[in-house]
Formats: sequence, C-alpha cells, structure tokens
Amino acid sequence: MAEEIEQSTGLRVQIIGGTLVMSPTPRGKHAGTVKRLSRQLDAKLPAGLGSYEVSSITMPDDAEDYATPDLVVLPRDWEDDDEWLADPQDVELAVEVISTSERVSHIATKTSWYAIAGVPVLLAVDPRKGVWTLRTHPRDGEYQGVLHGKYGEPVPLPAPLPGELSTADLPLYAPKR
Repeated sequence: MAEEIEQSTGLRVQIIGGTLVMSPTPRGKHAGTVKRLSRQLDAKLPAGLGSYEVSSITMPDDAEDYATPDLVVLPRDWEDDDEWLADPQDVELAVEVISTSERVSHIATKTSWYAIAGVPVLLAVDPRKGVWTLRTHPRDGEYQGVLHGKYGEPVPLPAPLPGELSTADLPLYAPKR
C-alpha cells in the first residue's frame, strides 16, 4: 500500500513503528541542505562508502517497517544491489533534515526508530532554527551519545566517517508568517 501511495501521489511514504507516515516532496532549501551535506560526505568518505538519497532502511526482522532518511551512508556496493531496503547493519550514518512542519513527537518517534533498528549514527539537521543534533551509540531503543550544535559549528563524525561536516553554508528556512 505504501508503495502505491508513493507512486500515485508523489508523497514520501515510510512505515515507522507500524504507522504509515507521509511527507510532502522536500522544498528547495531542504533539498539544498541534503545536496550540500552529500557533496561534503562524498568528497571525504573512505573508499567503499557512499552517500545515497531516497534509500530506505528496514527494521531488522520486519520488512514492513522502514524509514527513508534524507541521506544515508552505505557501502558502495549498494549501487549494484537489487534490494530496495538497506540493512541497518550496513548503515554508517543516517541524516534527517527537519521539514518546516515537522512536529516534535514525529521527530522523537523517528529518532527512537533509528535507535531500535541499530543505526549507529543519526544526524538531525534543523533549518527552522539553524541547529543540528548528532546521536551515536544506540542501545535499548535510545541513543547514548547526544551532541547538539548550531549552524556554523562543525559536526564531529566518528570513524569510519570523515572527521567533520561543515554547517557554515547550510540554508535556513524563511520565518513563518
């Protein structure tokens, strides 16, 4: 059903914890943020890793439960894989860019989902406020390491990811009227 909705409406569809979650196509600044982060990652990632958009991650043991981060770092052989769901054990980093209308409860649910799935590093970038949060070391459905920063401050990434991501040129959403 999720695939049919996505194809017929153009909405991005995910199933997070058994709940169907639909998001509109990202706005320009949202897409620009993803592209800027992807360029940085691709220029610095070690051989064998690449950053990918529109790639979904499955919950272990439940292919009906999946999330589609804005950007995900996976082994380069993902490019030759016929599967549409990546194994969370293959994920080095998932990046979520917060949309203009995203609610705090939805962000918390997705964060928990990634921790339960075992995604080792989650970066949430929030162009509404110009802040970012890096989460590491998932255990028992929660990330044990949490680091907050502001745009302009680099994001320190753990190995095997490249040392830092710059946030200096990430765009901010226009204030709501």
